[in-house]
Amino acid sequence: MNIFESIGNFSIFMSRVFSRPEKTKIFINQIIEEIYELGIKSVSIVVIISLFMGAVITLQTAYNLVNPLLPKYIIGYGTRESMILEFSSTIVGLILAGKVGSNIASKIGSMRITEQIDALEIMGVNSAQHLVLPKIIGAMLINPFLCILSAFIGICGGLLAGYATGTVPISQFIQGVQYNFVPYYITYGIIKTVVFAFIITAIPAYFGYYVKGGALEVGKSSTKAVVNSSVLILLANLILTQLLLK
Repeated sequence: MNIFESIGNFSIFMSRVFSRPEKTKIFINQIIEEIYELGIKSVSIVVIISLFMGAVITLQTAYNLVNPLLPKYIIGYGTRESMILEFSSTIVGLILAGKVGSNIASKIGSMRITEQIDALEIMGVNSAQHLVLPKIIGAMLINPFLCILSAFIGICGGLLAGYATGTVPISQFIQGVQYNFVPYYITYGIIKTVVFAFIITAIPAYFGYYVKGGALEVGKSSTKAVVNSSVLILLANLILTQLLLK
């Protein structure tokens, strides 16, 4: 299957996904469940990764800051900018693509090979909308909060690492965090996170929905989903950075 055929099939799939739900109450309940499954259950890994990312950024900045004329608060400033602009959105997005994306692809793929999706179609249910749309909306609603949480935890991790190693005093680190703050950068990070949330859910769902064969093919589709999601996240990151930070 060439790239143009894949884009066409994905577009058709999305047209089926973004159709009007038959029962609004059930649809809202599905969204709430997906927010818990895709977002709340990912909080622990986001916190752990962000904590260590912030600590590493702080230490690397401090160890490379060899010019004595540069103030120490630059370390806090660099940590804040790195977390908000890039790490809390892109790196966390890539990690969630592996955790959430593989789960979605394998779950929907398993439903396909066990003919559960066929059963939904026989009952007159739009299986694409029923299975995928709540996941997309749920992820797009909860992931911005994960992005903000990641940035906050990362900055706290940098503060703790700087204090524990004696590389930067707490007062100067906080001064750097507050220095020349641009609120739009948070908006920029959230916009990227919403786009990444769509990629993380829609691409794996597509690969899982159209899987053919048995359990081996489900595993292969899950791997393809993660790889393609990661590549598209990096591509979207490049495009959004060019568009939003001119």
